[in-house]
Amino acid sequence: MNTLQKTNLGSQGLVVPAIGLGCMGMTQIAGSDIYGKADETESIATIHRSLELGGNFLDTADLYGPLANERLVAKAIKGNRDKYIIATKFGYEIDDNEQLTWQMNGRPDYVRKAVERSLKNLGTDYIDLYYLHRLDPNTPIEDTVGAMADLVKEGKVGYIGLSEVSSATITKAHQVHPLTAVQTEYSLFERSVEEAGILATLQALGIGFVAYSPLGRGFMSGDVKSPDDFPADDFRRSIPRFQGEQFYKNLELVQAIKEMAEAKGITASQLSLAWVLSKGYLPIPGTKRVKYVEENIDATRITLSADEMNQLETIVPLGTPTGDRYDAMTMATIDN
Repeated sequence: MNTLQKTNLGSQGLVVPAIGLGCMGMTQIAGSDIYGKADETESIATIHRSLELGGNFLDTADLYGPLANERLVAKAIKGNRDKYIIATKFGYEIDDNEQLTWQMNGRPDYVRKAVERSLKNLGTDYIDLYYLHRLDPNTPIEDTVGAMADLVKEGKVGYIGLSEVSSATITKAHQVHPLTAVQTEYSLFERSVEEAGILATLQALGIGFVAYSPLGRGFMSGDVKSPDDFPADDFRRSIPRFQGEQFYKNLELVQAIKEMAEAKGITASQLSLAWVLSKGYLPIPGTKRVKYVEENIDATRITLSADEMNQLETIVPLGTPTGDRYDAMTMATIDN
C-alpha cells in the first residue's frame, strides 16, 4: 500500500517522498564492493519494492561503477520512467574508456559531457535532480553552476544541487542559479554540517538537505560486531570510524541506541532514521535488499518525542569524536 508521505525538497518545486533510496551499494566502484557483494536481481527487486511502497526517489551517480549503477537503475525503471524521481551526480572525472581518473572536473565542457553520458546510461531524456558530486578546486563554482543552469533551461535537468560543500560555496552557487538541494553525510555519528553552520545556511536560502549514510554506513544497524565482519574489499575497512579502538568506542554508542530502540519495539536503524526525519531532513539510506527497504520506509511512521530526541542526543552528543568518515585522501575532496 502506497502511503509514504511526500515533502517539498527545497523551495524550487521538487516534491519527493519523505525518504529516498541510495543505490550506491548495488554495484561496485572501481572494481571494489562497497558494502559486500551485490546481486543485480535483488537490487532491481529492491527498487521495485520501494516504488510499491511509495519510495520512488532514487539516488545514484556516474561514479558508482563507474557508470554501472546508472545502467542498473535504467534496467529497473525501464517502462516506468515517469513513476520515478531520479537524482544523479557528476564531478569525479571519468575518461572516454570509462575509467575513473579520481580527479574533480567541474568545467562547463565536462558538465555537458557528463550529463549526456548519464542521460544515455539512465535511458532517459531528463534527470530530475542533478548534483555536483564534489567541488572542483580548479574551477569557479559559478562556472560549474552556470553550465548546470543551461541544462535546466534546455529541459535536460529539472533541478540542481551540490554535495559536500561549504556555506560559502553554497551561497555563491545559489546566486547563479537557485539550488534545490545539498547532499552531505549526516547521522547521529556525523553532524559536522550542524557544527559548520551549513544547515543554517540552507534554511536561510530555502535549500533542501539530503542526508546520505544516515545509518552511519551500516553502523547504526547494530549488526556489525567487529571490523573483521566486513569482506576483504569492503571499503569501510579504510574508514577510521571502523578501525582500531575507535570502532569499539562507537560500538558502545550503537549498543545504547539499540537498547533504546528495542525498548520502543523498533530496530536501531529505524530509530536512527526517525531521528533524521524528526530533524526535518530527507534521509537516503542505501540498501540492496528488499527486507531493508521495507524496514527503512516503515521508519517514516515512527514518531519521536522531544524526550526521546534528547535521549538520543545524550547518547551521542554533538561533537562526539566517532572517527573520520573517509580516508585522508577522500577527506581532502570535501569543501570546507
